[in-house]
Amino acid sequence: MIPDPAREESAPAMTLTERRWRIGVTIGLALYGVWCGLTPGRFHLPDALDLPIHETGHIVFSWGGEVLQALGGTLLQLLMPLAFVVYFWHRRDRHATAVALWWVGQNCWNIARYVGDARAQELPLVGGGEHDWTFLLATWRLLPMDQSLAYNVRGVGWILIGLATWLGWFALATQRVDPVVTALRNEAG
Repeated sequence: MIPDPAREESAPAMTLTERRWRIGVTIGLALYGVWCGLTPGRFHLPDALDLPIHETGHIVFSWGGEVLQALGGTLLQLLMPLAFVVYFWHRRDRHATAVALWWVGQNCWNIARYVGDARAQELPLVGGGEHDWTFLLATWRLLPMDQSLAYNVRGVGWILIGLATWLGWFALATQRVDPVVTALRNEAG
C-alpha cells in the first residue's frame, strides 16, 4: 500500500525557541561538515564516537568469519547512525532525521580515509593488528583500487551531508511553530 501524504499525521508542532535552536544546529552542522570534508586528515569530534562503534562492529560480526568480521567495523559504523535515521523518520521528526543522516555522511568520510590507506597503511591502528581494508581489498582483488574506491565513498559522504543539510532546512521550513504550544511549554517550564 502506498502511503497517502494527505492522511499521514504531521510532525508535532515546535516552539519558537526549539525552532531557533534547530536552525542553529543546522547551520552548525553545515559549516562543521564543510570543514570536516575539507580537512580529511584531521581529527574531528565525531571520530571519537565512530572509532569505538567501529571496533565494536568487529566483535558483533565475529560470528560470520574472517571477511565479515573485518567488514563488521565499517558495517556497524554505518548501521548505527542509519538506525537513528530510521527511528527519527518513523517519529516524523525530519530535522532529527537530517542530523542522523549528517552523521552517516561524516562516517563515509571517515571510512574513505581508511579505505584510501589500504596500500600505504600509514594510519595508526587501535591495538595494532591487520588493516581491515588492506585485508578486504586484497581478498576481493581490489587493492590497487583503494584510492578510487575511497574517492567514491568520500563523494557519497558529500552527497549525504548535502542531503542532510537540505532535509534539515526543509524540515524547519515545513514544520509549524504553534504559539499555543510555545505558551504552554513556557508556563510549564
